[in-house]
Amino acid sequence: MNIMSELHAGVGAGVAALVLAFMPAAAIAQTEAVPRYDAEAFYATTSYSLGSAAGHVFNAETGHLLISSDETGVFNAYALDPATGERTALTSSDANATFAVSWFPADGRALVTADQGGNELNHVYVRELDGSLQDLTPGENVKASFAGWSADGSQFWLMTNERDPAAFDLYAYDATSYERELVFENTTAFEPGSISPDGRYLALVRNRTSADSDIFLADLNEADAEPALITEHEGNIAYSAYTFTPDSSALVYATNEHGEFNQAWTYDLETSERAALIEADWDVMYVSYSPSGNYRVHAINEDGRTAVTLLDTRTGDAVELSGLPDGDLGGVRFSRDETTIALGVSSSTSPADIYTADLESGETTRLTSALNPAIDEAHLVGAQIVRFESFDGLEIPGILYVPHGADGENPVPALVWVHGGPGGQSRAGYSAAIQHLVNHGYAVYAANNRGSSGYGKTFYHLDDRRHGEEDLRDIVAAGDWLREQDWVRDDAVGVIGGSYGGYITAAALTFHPEAFDVGINIFGVTNWVRTLESIPPWWASFREALYDEMGDPATDAERHRAISPLFHADNIVRPMLVIQGANDPRVLQVESDELVEAARANGATVEYVIFPDEGHGFLRRENRITASNAYVDFLDTYLSGDGE
Repeated sequence: MNIMSELHAGVGAGVAALVLAFMPAAAIAQTEAVPRYDAEAFYATTSYSLGSAAGHVFNAETGHLLISSDETGVFNAYALDPATGERTALTSSDANATFAVSWFPADGRALVTADQGGNELNHVYVRELDGSLQDLTPGENVKASFAGWSADGSQFWLMTNERDPAAFDLYAYDATSYERELVFENTTAFEPGSISPDGRYLALVRNRTSADSDIFLADLNEADAEPALITEHEGNIAYSAYTFTPDSSALVYATNEHGEFNQAWTYDLETSERAALIEADWDVMYVSYSPSGNYRVHAINEDGRTAVTLLDTRTGDAVELSGLPDGDLGGVRFSRDETTIALGVSSSTSPADIYTADLESGETTRLTSALNPAIDEAHLVGAQIVRFESFDGLEIPGILYVPHGADGENPVPALVWVHGGPGGQSRAGYSAAIQHLVNHGYAVYAANNRGSSGYGKTFYHLDDRRHGEEDLRDIVAAGDWLREQDWVRDDAVGVIGGSYGGYITAAALTFHPEAFDVGINIFGVTNWVRTLESIPPWWASFREALYDEMGDPATDAERHRAISPLFHADNIVRPMLVIQGANDPRVLQVESDELVEAARANGATVEYVIFPDEGHGFLRRENRITASNAYVDFLDTYLSGDGE
């Protein structure tokens, strides 16, 4: 569980062998100069994503795909013609990011979702045939989400916290009148999961600690029945729900009961028997099915990359697709007749593009071109999986990006990139911000410090109630490792991160003030006492688990104060850039305000950028461009020395 995502024993061979396995990416520089592209070029790259896996992505009347895109600079919903690749805007917001959810089963109406300026209070809307939007979940301080369609298409389910800000109830909405009925009142603040296709069962998760959780089943046909525990166990075992089988006979769930990694198991709803479904040496990320069950899709998190298998359940054979570029597959969605799928394909040098594939022939068709055509993909840098030994000998994995032309004769400045979380993971995928930095001459090493997900439960829990200690020392050790490389300038190594990564950045500058030459803190926690006392009410379902991992503010306030950069800002001596969204509900703006004021009072150089129309993560293209330019300008001035 990634408790504060964006606040998603070591493995592998020996370190010496791994260090020898990568080389700086100098090939292009030997034959031609790599041009420097501005931030506008990288963010002219367009983001595309398909509608919800629980919804209908193929239009029943036209076959058009329901997608989200930020081609105007703000995310909106579009209909994508699979024959021509042409897109028709369904929404036209110029303020709030609006995301596609699902077509209605029998016509061209669509469900979409949007919050208000990044406050994370999403509402669900119907986009009517005339283009108007109707809010299905109105109200102040209401957060809602889509949960799926009934098998006959007569109703859909939404979850909303309107009754109790800390709990999400389940409502069934009539697909014609939009009249609704409460089908599950979540009085104990469970974390709701999947609904069985027949509409009878709702899977619920209770997170006791960050290492221990349970699954309950609510029988929606029995209004007064209490949810039944189906994962009774002893000790620390984590359970969560993936999906139900298409015939509603079994729940497919995740468990790490049988080893270090999450496996997929089934629970028979009639007999209560359990059986292994998917076992791997890495975490099973998700499992889904085609409506009939003739196909199953599952993904494995293989060392920071996504390996997807599309299985024909009738033959047991994997479906082979031709014509796809190298990269990670994601977002597989089936047409109504199951002859075609839509999917996304991305890599570290190419953002996700949408393809369709014929399931009989395996032939694929590309429908979008996400990378700005002004950028030559050969000028971008591929991700390399690299490990190093930390201060105590623990092997730390990470994703390395080395600028073209960097070598022992041409060393470059470098950055340690810290992911969000705690418990997130840096993965090998496209990042406009990272590619912009690398293109401007900065090597980036995205370290997966202890406590990161994806490397087994032992590694994941090594930082429990020790945040700001060994995990921070891993990041410092990553900086030391970079300085040891002959293609890195040992006088120019910085640290950058967002959310929890922003906290680690600020903590590095505070508690290891000489370890890095600069730091970029992107909406990072600076006062854990305040943050843990002011978490959003809709986090109630995993508050106990959060406190188990981070410490309860009622009893651990002294430790929280000790690891909070704000209370020790007089240690900060190196230049720092702080980026903050004014509407952030997780890391309040006051966190950054106070740190900036305290560090400046100490005489430190601090630059500060606030976005009045963003929350926890930036959804408006113009703001992402401004932030990315701020990173490079700051680094050019204070790290590489190229600034004026």
